[in-house]
Amino acid sequence: MRVRMSPPSGQPIFVYTVSFLSAIGGFLFGYDTGIVSGAMVLIKKQLDLNDIWQELIISITLVFAWIFSTIVGYFTDRLGRRPVILFASTVFTLGSVVMAIAMGKWTLLIGRAIVGVGIGLSSMVIPMYVAEVAPSSIRGSLVTINTCFITGGQFIASVTAGFLSYLDHDLEVLLMLGIAGIPAFLQFIGFFFMPESPRWLVKKGKDEQAKAILCRIRSCERAAQLEYEMIKDSCIAEEESNVETNNASVLSKVFASQPLRRALLVGCALQAVAQLSGINTVMYYSATIIQMSGVYEETLAIWLAAAVASVNFLCTFIGFYLVERTGRRKLTLGSLSGVILSLAVLAAGFQLTERESPAIHPEPLNSSLPFSFSADMDICSIQTSCRSCIARPECGFCFSDYPPWENGSCLLTARTPQSEWDESKSQYGTCSNGTIVPKKLVWAYDWCPSKYAWLTIMGLCLYLFFFAPGMGPMPWTINAEIYPFWARGTCYSISTSANWAFNLLVSLTFLSLTKAITKYGAFWLYCGFAIVGWIFFFFELPETRGMSLENVEELFDKSKNKSKSKKQPVSASSVTINSKTPIVKH
Repeated sequence: MRVRMSPPSGQPIFVYTVSFLSAIGGFLFGYDTGIVSGAMVLIKKQLDLNDIWQELIISITLVFAWIFSTIVGYFTDRLGRRPVILFASTVFTLGSVVMAIAMGKWTLLIGRAIVGVGIGLSSMVIPMYVAEVAPSSIRGSLVTINTCFITGGQFIASVTAGFLSYLDHDLEVLLMLGIAGIPAFLQFIGFFFMPESPRWLVKKGKDEQAKAILCRIRSCERAAQLEYEMIKDSCIAEEESNVETNNASVLSKVFASQPLRRALLVGCALQAVAQLSGINTVMYYSATIIQMSGVYEETLAIWLAAAVASVNFLCTFIGFYLVERTGRRKLTLGSLSGVILSLAVLAAGFQLTERESPAIHPEPLNSSLPFSFSADMDICSIQTSCRSCIARPECGFCFSDYPPWENGSCLLTARTPQSEWDESKSQYGTCSNGTIVPKKLVWAYDWCPSKYAWLTIMGLCLYLFFFAPGMGPMPWTINAEIYPFWARGTCYSISTSANWAFNLLVSLTFLSLTKAITKYGAFWLYCGFAIVGWIFFFFELPETRGMSLENVEELFDKSKNKSKSKKQPVSASSVTINSKTPIVKH
């Protein structure tokens, strides 16, 4: 029988304190995501980073987050949730300090790798920890708080990047990357006073400690006692199962169970689709995407990215409001429908930009240049539009900052002393000194001026408006609910690993993908992934709202669901538990 917990009359303030302090880990994750978008606009010039180095500095964090999210499940089950959170905040503080003192790209790379360890640990353990200490009636809202902190961290990071962009470049980058150590240190101090998960304590035989913690985080002693009994029964059932299966490994038991295999597939698919629909491309590269659309001023691009991040932050609260009202399934499907629409808008914006590319007007060649440049100069001079010009790595577009940009020229990009391409200026002509502000001349490398920049920015805002309430928090919320306790650490670790694996795949390939299949082709591809995901979730994603963690597994058992559907329906489909109703056991 499925057991639903009725909403209690009130919850102790302590359960909210635990949830908010835990969610600082989400803030750190969000801040790192948001700050690298603004910082990358400055770092790529300061450290002379090519596309490969940009993707590497962003992706090294994801690589280590992926690795450690994969192995952390073992440690959370062995050591407990609280020690892992303490260790994660320590690592994040260390990584922030290393980035703050980074003097070169290799030091920066090491700092971002250390931060990746902290993110990988906290991204897995914090939603699971919050789900285990939260009452079922508000579990979805409390887990969603973590996502609110993620988007809040992204918003704070983008605003911070905007203000710091007016400072000296060396100082602003150090402050942008190093300031995250402050909340990480605060979380470390705060968690010395936070309790361990009561479910983990029961699992380890520490029943009295578990009872004491449940009494602190539940509305009354009776509710705490009933929940303790449910957890205890679940642990007894697990021990009996271990005897029957000769103590087989958790992973082998997971794959031997049809309901768990199905739950794990849905959980991993939620994380994969969230990434394959391009969310972290939007967040990591938002300022870069805005520049690609034709907004060339660095500070303006950073502030527009901050405006986009504010949409993400504010709309997360829509999900916080709706998760216990509409349920997880409707919120996920509705959110993904909007994501599909907004990805189409983004793709159309870039497609229009390329179709309406400004024409090329020849500029006299400089005969004093070395003969070795003549072949490259000829290639640039024969281009007919800005789009064809920037498609060549050796060419850039020099234009006047006044529409309709009819005086653009395709010029040869400058060379460094090491004979590498210097993207900041042309080799000769009116843009040979980079952007010449008095003459309103702009040097465009890898992008074209466009009157459709507003469409791209609108697409970004629409994307986050739809993504933030549903596809942002629901993969974490649902994954925290759909596994039994004995498999929760392992399964949540696997699904979190899927998140970071696809996060890495998308982030590592975005810039290269835009060159291989065009900018609009990349977003049409993400749109296709989102459509496939919507179809899968329509048929496979159940509703978990209000279910106790010990009973959610039944939703994925097709044999039980079929047998129950043949029975005559009754007026009350669930048993309500509160301080006055005894628990029903089967």
